[in-house]
Amino acid sequence: MTSSTTYKILAPLAAAAVALGGLAMIDRLPEPASAVTQALYTSSETPTESSDPSDDPARSPQAAATRVDGVAHQTGALTEAQNTRVLDYWTSERMASAQPITSLLDSTLDLASPGGATETEPQASRPDSDGERWNDGGLVTRTTGKVYLTMDGRDFTCSASVVDSANKSTLVTAGHCAKDGRGSWARNWTFVPGYADGESPHGKYTARDLMVPPRWADKADDSYDFAMVVLNKNGSTAVQDEVGAQRISFDTWTDERARQGVQVYTFGYPSASPFDGSSLHYCSGRTVPDTGGTTANGVRCTMTQGSSGGPWFSDFDPATGQGTISSVVSFKYADDRNTQYGPRLGAEARQLFEHASGV
Repeated sequence: MTSSTTYKILAPLAAAAVALGGLAMIDRLPEPASAVTQALYTSSETPTESSDPSDDPARSPQAAATRVDGVAHQTGALTEAQNTRVLDYWTSERMASAQPITSLLDSTLDLASPGGATETEPQASRPDSDGERWNDGGLVTRTTGKVYLTMDGRDFTCSASVVDSANKSTLVTAGHCAKDGRGSWARNWTFVPGYADGESPHGKYTARDLMVPPRWADKADDSYDFAMVVLNKNGSTAVQDEVGAQRISFDTWTDERARQGVQVYTFGYPSASPFDGSSLHYCSGRTVPDTGGTTANGVRCTMTQGSSGGPWFSDFDPATGQGTISSVVSFKYADDRNTQYGPRLGAEARQLFEHASGV
């Protein structure tokens, strides 16, 4: 997408700059660059608080990004010392000031919120909501959480969900919440399950491995904007033992079902106006196929940035908050900010999951 009216939002920073400016490499900018590209490039030069690689788990020697069985991955906090440094990094002040992952792009282009969107009062869940606070409790309030991460020296937020796995420590989220398309990997990656109004009722869990499909890492292909993240334990407790887990499916999106539409519920922590990232929100409805060149599917939804990576459920039961995750919140088009898109979780996602659950 190169048109200024059709590029994607809820997208990675570098990938968005490439789409806007037609640039092959963000670090080889022609002059003069566009205002958006200049802003993105400048942000990538922002220094981290410490320039010592030993203070940064993602820059330490053992943290080199690698490929294993077709999976692109980056190690995170591997030692207890690294785990402690990441947890210490996220002071209450840093958590409060972290921005939804595309906030820099939005502030440059004045895209902070969908036109006419307003925060609504919580009410009983319904199958056709375009964005409300989740007020029905259940498992989803524990297994969905807020993510904090650092990308190119800036602190951001995303969303993610615990999925049932052999290691009891696996999450699914958006690819751009782990790696900025063809750009940088995230650092200081921390998951807060059940986050609510600044509280961390189930603790904080740091990432020990981030995994994305090669077609995301190499091409920033939005059809593959998903990631699996393996967490460290909180003390001796795995995240799944603490909060439970949701089922995950890799065969929901047959071509026929995609054409017919699938009833979904999507969840996340939208943080851009009119939302403030303090509570879990949801959208629900039947999907439609994307006609913009991806294999993703869309649903009407006014949730804003910060919801990226949140789970899409099929077969969701509002009474129990349980369902089957078949996609994640990925992107919107700038000329249709009331439709949210999610990629198909298929064979590539299964490969990521199998690799992650064995770590």
